[in-house]
Amino acid sequence: MNIEPIASDSLGVRSMATYVETKDYKIFIDPSAALGPSRYGLPPAPQEIEMLEKTKQIIAEKARDCDILVISHYHYDHYDPSETFYEGKKVFAKDISSNINASQRGRGEEFREIVKDKCELIYCDDSTYEIKDTKIKFSPPFFHGPANVRLGYVIMTTVDDGKTKLLHASDVQGPVTKDAADYIIAEKPDLLIIDGPPTLFLGWRFSRRNLEDASDNLVRILNEVENCEVILDHHLLRDLQYKTRFPKPYEIGKDRVKTFAEYLGLENNTLEAHRKELWNEIKD
Repeated sequence: MNIEPIASDSLGVRSMATYVETKDYKIFIDPSAALGPSRYGLPPAPQEIEMLEKTKQIIAEKARDCDILVISHYHYDHYDPSETFYEGKKVFAKDISSNINASQRGRGEEFREIVKDKCELIYCDDSTYEIKDTKIKFSPPFFHGPANVRLGYVIMTTVDDGKTKLLHASDVQGPVTKDAADYIIAEKPDLLIIDGPPTLFLGWRFSRRNLEDASDNLVRILNEVENCEVILDHHLLRDLQYKTRFPKPYEIGKDRVKTFAEYLGLENNTLEAHRKELWNEIKD
């Protein structure tokens, strides 16, 4: 299996876009990227806009060559209704009829109207598909972070080619909930791609209890799935102090825990977290 992290917060944009290729399929999970509209009271800096444009081009080129596209939920950093690369594809997407908040249901309905005559749109919550030696499994819906959060639900994606098992755990934020951690442990992935908790909102939209739960759950995953590598990114990397606010998984996992950039052998490029500095450079 070839696993290629394409875009993420450690690579300069909001995203968890991941390309996966087995001998049977070319799969793109969450093929989109976006920018935070406001940070430090500032709009995206020109460097961020340039990175987004570059990243969108890369995503579009990859997606056009894929057999399967996956949409874990309807936030614009995970899907893009304005793109044309859905045509002729199988598009596995979060169900819009249940376990979904009003905002995502509305976006999902609009997306269905856009693509319904252009692709095979399959709502895939809690389902499994097998062709030849490749199994693609979609989880039941899990909370987008803490239980009962207003952001709604997401689905996780497992790709298993018989030799390697990848689990893409989009936006479960740690995971915060025990149910999400239990599911990941039961899957026993070789590689887990997961977003960390939004420590940037600590004490505001995200409580210290949520942070403790996310840390304890990820530590439990690292301890119980011993050979699992973890790519930890997205929300967590928007905080310049992420390692000091979320230390235990790094202490336990050591070199098993990397960002998208680090997994690719690159330096982290957290443009949004450095937005104030980027604008100061322009003013100077």
